[in-house]
Amino acid sequence: MSLQDKLDAFRANFEAGGPPYHAPPHIHEPMHRATAELIASGAAQHAPKVGAQAPAFVLDDPDGRPVSSATLLAQGPLVVTFYRGVWCPYCNMDLQALEAARPQIEARGAQLVAVSPQTAPNSRRSQRENALGFTILSDSHNDVAAAFGLRFELPDYLADLYKNTFGNDLAIVNGDASWTLPMPARFVIAQDGTIAYAEVNPDYTRRPDPEELLPVLDRLKG
Repeated sequence: MSLQDKLDAFRANFEAGGPPYHAPPHIHEPMHRATAELIASGAAQHAPKVGAQAPAFVLDDPDGRPVSSATLLAQGPLVVTFYRGVWCPYCNMDLQALEAARPQIEARGAQLVAVSPQTAPNSRRSQRENALGFTILSDSHNDVAAAFGLRFELPDYLADLYKNTFGNDLAIVNGDASWTLPMPARFVIAQDGTIAYAEVNPDYTRRPDPEELLPVLDRLKG
């Protein structure tokens, strides 16, 4: 089953009120509306395209050690995935799919890192609960996400739903009161800093299959 098939099955169960969430029906309209508004805004068009130069970054890993994109690229191509946080089940399924593909990614000489606005303890939780063998970097205030054209502010009605219905207070989860998130995105960056693959989707329930990365990495290796 593809990653998207798994995500679609999860969404169908969630919107039907199935376990373990048993979500009340009234929550779905504002969530659908917020996604539709983000799509209509055209925000995803601001992300860099294939052939553009990727923004350089230095971010801390969960142990507080700085990780530089330049240092990573000196070792080979880099796969960078942006995700919303440990509280997002779609993101966790995405991370698990990437972990399953990690041996194939690394066999092609590339490294894989994830970027999230959440605090270091939540990144450690992400790594633990998803059994990840790759690093999660903390993008405080979504500054690197903004450099990649991915940062957006949640509308007030969605922030209220997250905080008061789901108990996901992003001001606490992210250590940042801005209530911003990155649009989920995935990039392959060649060693010269050029973007060789770019996928951004303002609909957080849609994620590309990690298998798409492999032909790109094969071309870079060749």
